[in-house]
Parts: sequence; C-alpha cells; structure tokens
Amino acid sequence: MYHGMSCRRSPRPARSRRPPRAVVAAVALSLTLLTAGCGAGGASVADAPHATASPAEGFPVTVDNCGVRTTYREPPSRAVTIHQHPAELMLSLGLKDRMVGTSFPDSAVLPELRKDYASVPQLARKAPSFETVLDADPDFVYGGYASAFAEHEGRSREAFADAGINTYLNREYCGKGRVTMEDTYEEIRTIGRVFGVSDRAERLVARLRGRVGKAVTAVRCRPDVPVFVYDSGDKAAFTAGRGSLGTELIRLAGGRNVFGDLDDVFGDVSWEQVVARRPEVIVVHDYGGARDVERKKAFLLSRPALADVPAIRNKRFVTVPLTATLVGVRSAYAVEDLARGLHPESFR
Repeated sequence: MYHGMSCRRSPRPARSRRPPRAVVAAVALSLTLLTAGCGAGGASVADAPHATASPAEGFPVTVDNCGVRTTYREPPSRAVTIHQHPAELMLSLGLKDRMVGTSFPDSAVLPELRKDYASVPQLARKAPSFETVLDADPDFVYGGYASAFAEHEGRSREAFADAGINTYLNREYCGKGRVTMEDTYEEIRTIGRVFGVSDRAERLVARLRGRVGKAVTAVRCRPDVPVFVYDSGDKAAFTAGRGSLGTELIRLAGGRNVFGDLDDVFGDVSWEQVVARRPEVIVVHDYGGARDVERKKAFLLSRPALADVPAIRNKRFVTVPLTATLVGVRSAYAVEDLARGLHPESFR
C-alpha cells in the first residue's frame, strides 16, 4: 500500500465466578427432565428467561472464523489464550480483566505489556491440556497457531464447542494464502468486535499503521536489500516463502526476501540455493532468547559453503522474535526493527 509514493521527505467491575460447567450442565439437564412431562404446552429450557435476555449493546455479533460461524450475544468475560501473540493482542486492547489464563510464552513480552501479562494466571509453559483449560472455566479460547486446537491432543474446536466454550483461531491459519499487514489490522478489529471494544481496536490499528508508516517513509528511497530468512534447519534451511507475513514485513522495511517466490508460507531450501541467491542480510528467527540466536549465528558462520555469501562475509544479521512475524501487534514493531537493520543509515 506504500508503493508508488514519491521519494520526497515528507474498570470494569469484577465478575463473580460462575458455577462449574458440570454443575450448569446438570441443572440444564434437570430442567429438561422436569419440563419433558408437561405435555405440548410445557416450557423448554430454551424458553427460560435467561435464554431470552436482551443482548448487550452492539450485540449480537456474528463472526466467521476458519470455517466456524459463531454468534456472540454478549462479550466474552473469561478468555484463555493459547500462545503468546493472542494474549499480547488482547492486552493491547485493554482486556486484561477479561482474561483468566495464558499459555505457551515463546519470547520476552513487549515491555509495555509485561505487568499486565504477569497478572494473568499462566496455565502452562506449553500448550495446556483440554482439562487444564476447562479448569479455568473459560467462555472463550483464542488460539495463536493451528496446534492450539489439535484434535490428537484433545483440544479440537468441536470438543470446546461441546463443552459450551467458544473458540477463535488466528486468521493466519485459516489457509487463505498470502498474509499481509491488513490481516493484522482485521484481526484486531475482529477481536474488538467480539469483545465489544471496537473503538479501542480502531485506535490501536491507527497507532500500528502510524508506526509502520514512519518506518516505510524512512527507507522509501533506499534500494531493496536482498534478505534470507533463517528460521531453523541444518541439512536444509527452513525459510519464509511467498505466503509468510515475514515476507511482507521485509518488503515494507525496504528489503526483498530472496525466497519470496517459494510457493508456501514456510518451506525447506538447499544451502546451494542460499549461496546462489546471495543475500546481503540474514534475518534470524529468535525462538528462545540470546542463546538460541547465538547458536544459529554460529552455525551459519561455521559453514564453509556459505563463506562467500555477502551476509556471512559481512556478518550482517537482524534478529526478529518469531512472535513478531505473526498476525498480532508485534508485526508493526518488526517492520521498524527490520528497517533499522536493513537501512541503518536512514535512522542516524
């Protein structure tokens, strides 16, 4: 959306805890049994007053998400996030008081969100079990990767639906193809609608657009830098392809992903291909802090076959947390970090 531009400078009150879902289900079953013998004129559970209460202001809200259509009569009040980027997005929308659990932190939390993040109970260091999530008594589960709802681990979206819990999967994993920054903005807007805070969502989108716009403006007149994304791998290199949000972030930052023609979000390429494409900068995905990054750099620098690659010869690396390359609030920060790494002369 920035191409073709000129090069001129230019308190919510606390909720009381609901009874466990098993109790709610038992009560509902009892009501069903009581009304079943009342004949055709008897009231069903669906006719009870709680089922016909007026919806909250701005509701109902219907969302189509990765093939699952959900209608919310009111905003969720007890959310659990699986993976870090959904949690950071919710906290950026001021929804701390609606969160009852986080899980699977995979990088340092954004400084401005650390206090709020620490105040929400952590259910598990990795993906929590289905039972662990149920113990938090949520009414909404927000997954960052498709694995959040892994059927073979008992956490399918159907299993949560059967337990009366709504789910939402980050749109990056809906299989729609190429992911862009517009997906980030629409993700924020959708979560804003679900939680009844669309005004906050629009303000957040405006701030992130502004951050991206400043970085794009700073490098607009610079030549594109050839970039290789090293995620992992030794016998082959696992890298970002055409469908990756990371490829879009590199473009906005004044770079060109040398494997931007790889017809996938991520995929394996040979080291011979890396040498042939002569990247000038290598973006290293950070999975676990400084030790992980230094290990990856040392591996790349130790390979004799890569010795003449310009990025290796000049030791030009840019580190980006994997979380920052996903649909979430960090992607806007990543554009600025990448722009500074690719074009440091534009930020002096």
